[in-house]
Amino acid sequence: MDHTDMGNKLSGGACGMCWGLTYVIARQGDRAQARICDCSVTCSVCGGRGHMLVEREETFSKKVGARKYEVLAPCACTLRTRRVARYNEVGLPGVVAHANFDNYRSAKPEQDRARSVAMQFSHQFDKKGPNTGFILSGPVGTGKTHLLAATLAHLVLEVGMQARYVEISLLYATIRRGFQDGKSGGEIIGPLSEVEVLAIDELGKGRGSPFEMETLDELIARRYNANRTTLFATNYSLEPERKSVRAANGYHSTEDTKSTLRGNELLNERVGERIYSRLCEMCTFVELPKDTPDRRRTRQEMESRTPQPAVAGRSGR
Repeated sequence: MDHTDMGNKLSGGACGMCWGLTYVIARQGDRAQARICDCSVTCSVCGGRGHMLVEREETFSKKVGARKYEVLAPCACTLRTRRVARYNEVGLPGVVAHANFDNYRSAKPEQDRARSVAMQFSHQFDKKGPNTGFILSGPVGTGKTHLLAATLAHLVLEVGMQARYVEISLLYATIRRGFQDGKSGGEIIGPLSEVEVLAIDELGKGRGSPFEMETLDELIARRYNANRTTLFATNYSLEPERKSVRAANGYHSTEDTKSTLRGNELLNERVGERIYSRLCEMCTFVELPKDTPDRRRTRQEMESRTPQPAVAGRSGR
């Protein structure tokens, strides 16, 4: 058995809590947090020592030839503990603690493509790099953050990468609070610039103030110049330019144009041509249709239509 195996080999089979992953992810407050599953707290491989002897073979001289020797190496349980700790530093919202690729529900073929892009990126990630990221665009409630969370969980817990998640408007707020404590924006952006994989959610959100644009430009420029992998999600269209809206008679429809301007805002108008151009090189673009249903609203509507059981002990008059 490979001593780096993080799967159910350590626990002797899949338990009903972690299903063989050896870790569990749950919501704790407003954050998603991971912990070692009860089935794997005591390691059956190293007996809790945290390391084990591993046999290796190398050729130190042509005359002597290949020789086998044993070295002390970290056990898989040690690697698992490190990865769980790394996951708890990612900063994923607690609402997506459950998110994985299997429980992502799609209502449109484009959502199936979004999941396929995220899964392919995750399972074919090259630790030596470089890796092209992806950007998901679509209406609210269509599972964009779900796919970001599933991707980061796989990269951190299964591949062993370092990653961070940030919602862009909360980043702006964090930097503003930092100013009150005497911190510069660069001190807060620095760690996000250097992390191996960064997911930026709600790209384009905000007032578009000079402060926000400069902050976003600096963060993306640093990552672009260092060729680091970045993932994005946005509610704004990825189209490079607006499409002309004409009425059936061939003339511009004022009302149609206004509706399109309100409902089809472009990301490049929100972030600027400089950032948009870099996104084109950094990411695979995936756009969900405007009519993709909001899963949260659909769920609420279904629950509201479900008949409620009668309260025992009461009778109408």
